Amino acid sequence: MIIDWPALRAAATAAAERAYAPYSGLRVGAAGLTADGQVVTGCNVENSSYGLTLCAECGLVSAIHASGAGTVDASGAGAIHASGAGAGALRAVAVVAGDGQPLLPCGRCRQLLLEAGGPDLLVDTAEGPVELKVLLPAAFTGADLAARREAR
Repeated sequence: MIIDWPALRAAATAAAERAYAPYSGLRVGAAGLTADGQVVTGCNVENSSYGLTLCAECGLVSAIHASGAGTVDASGAGAIHASGAGAGALRAVAVVAGDGQPLLPCGRCRQLLLEAGGPDLLVDTAEGPVELKVLLPAAFTGADLAARREAR
């Protein structure tokens, strides 16, 4: 899959223009390329309590799940599996500030992006694309839950 990084940054910048950031003044947009070639976006939405603020990446992951983007059926016919929508759907993501320059996702968002795209997800940085596993080494995954879950 060819990734048009300038187009992803442009989509993220457009999303940042719609951000709601009256408290920090930092508008953030995110754009992701899904496995089925769709570009999905999200923006940050602040709240006066700060803890309830939603990062742009949260909006992006939510939009993937809500739209069913990214999961193509095994026959190659292009049908979306609603039950699997979002899981591993992302192939590349760009996160930018309102000025269009790249921002690295925070730790919480890296964890969200891991489930949406896996460790090989490409993340746009000022120095070029980097695999998420480089930005989130020794990540906590569903395998950790399965291995450590207590019997009920």
